[in-house]
Amino acid sequence: MNIVPQTSRRAFLKFCALSASLLALPPEAARLLAEGLVRRGRVPVIWLSFQECTGCTESLTRSAAPSLERLLFESISLDYHHTLQAAAGAAAERARDKVLAAAAGELLLIVDGAVPTALDGACSTIAGEANLSLLRRCLAAAQAVLAVGSCASDGGLPAAAPNPTGAYGLAELMRRGMVPVRPLLNLPGCPPVPDVIGAVLAYRVAFGTFPPQDAQGRPLAFYGETIHDRCSRRGHYEAGRFAKAFDDAGARAGWCLLELGCRGPLTHNACATLRWNGVSNPIESGHPCLGCSEAGFWDRGRFYHPLDPAELPPAPAPSDRVQQGAQVYERHCIYCHDVDPARLKTLPAEVPALLRSDRIRAHRFRLEDDDMEALVAYLRHAK
Repeated sequence: MNIVPQTSRRAFLKFCALSASLLALPPEAARLLAEGLVRRGRVPVIWLSFQECTGCTESLTRSAAPSLERLLFESISLDYHHTLQAAAGAAAERARDKVLAAAAGELLLIVDGAVPTALDGACSTIAGEANLSLLRRCLAAAQAVLAVGSCASDGGLPAAAPNPTGAYGLAELMRRGMVPVRPLLNLPGCPPVPDVIGAVLAYRVAFGTFPPQDAQGRPLAFYGETIHDRCSRRGHYEAGRFAKAFDDAGARAGWCLLELGCRGPLTHNACATLRWNGVSNPIESGHPCLGCSEAGFWDRGRFYHPLDPAELPPAPAPSDRVQQGAQVYERHCIYCHDVDPARLKTLPAEVPALLRSDRIRAHRFRLEDDDMEALVAYLRHAK
């Protein structure tokens, strides 16, 4: 019986446009993404879970662009997954081994969780087989591998000192020659943002490769900026307004959480723009960033302890703020207003209230405090 849902052309193209936007691709990439998804068909996928908490799987199920249903029915063939598969026991293991043989050299391997190497792998086994042994067999048949979550990317919590199980992430295992080397993309985070997982999978299916990466093997589209760069509390940071305790007036007013141990200035991730479930993120919920997408974050000093001032990025120079404001103006304003901001009739000081009033339909976009302040700085400079 065919259970694949039918998708309208409009809905499919909308999904492709959204995915291309999330990946910071040029506008014409939406068409290429659509063509690639149709042409390539579903990619065979094996998902291995090792030393982990299932949080990365929970994150996958919350992806909206694309949704888990669309991924499973239209983009990937998820042939093995401890949590989501219907089969169990020996039947599940037979299904996995069948795919390893039938799709050798074509399948995409996804791993979440660190891999223990101590005690000959006895710290974690699946159907009696050590995680390291199973990983080697699956990598031998894989075309590429996606490390989902900080544990798979760099060891995460299992690899924190004193690391009694000898846990490592995939990149370190490859570097040490302990497993076959395959093209690897890291999606660190505890857990990663759901739409990051979904968008990267869609990109892989459509183009047969991974998106551009940084030096740590993370996709630049999602890890190219720090959380501090796009933080909704950035304006308070620039103004020197910091919460001193979790329940003080500053915290209730949404002030910067830097003095409560926020590691946003050192952490590269998309939390501030995509948000974890499309609704919020730790900082917007009143909790400082713990830096979970940076290698070794469990061992990087005490949580809730302010950063050393020497670690903080320098405040942007006035010219940088003006340039940032110019980019905001070009993204949102020039379609309705004069290209020359000096001709704008509204006074710069009145712009934030006007934009946030929801009185004008064209103004129904949301600017973070930092972008709003940069826009005002640019308008004042233009006057």
